[in-house]
Amino acid sequence: MQNSQSFLNIPVIVKVLQISFLSLLLCVASFTFSHPALASVQVKLTNVTYEPCTGDAGKNMVLGGGVMSAKCYMIKGNADNPSGKVVYNADIFGRIYDANGNDAMPERSRLGAVEEIPVGKSEFEIMVAVPAEQPEPLELKQFKASGFAGKVRR
Repeated sequence: MQNSQSFLNIPVIVKVLQISFLSLLLCVASFTFSHPALASVQVKLTNVTYEPCTGDAGKNMVLGGGVMSAKCYMIKGNADNPSGKVVYNADIFGRIYDANGNDAMPERSRLGAVEEIPVGKSEFEIMVAVPAEQPEPLELKQFKASGFAGKVRR
């Protein structure tokens, strides 16, 4: 018969516990001192309106590789960034419908981008090209923005 103490090798168990504790301490320390991740931040867009481009902004604008003529519009509105951090490289998403309820840009929901959205309430503006045959008034729906809480290299 074997001695019951041979199953309990105390120095080995202590060594395993020390290594486990040091590993856990190293994991916690690496999370504490690592750079924060560039998390995606959602920004609410309200009071979204549009107006035709002025001056030379949309002159001779075309779509589809130069096949279809287009009208230029400036889409404007208010952005509410509650994150407490400046949002960078914010993509603007939304749907644009014509006077008949047809989707003016059926294959695109990303309409443009804004370089920076400050903390709190601010205004935004993007330029879009809509096919010239889409009748007005346009209807703008489901507008939102999504960007990053840190600078992103391009």
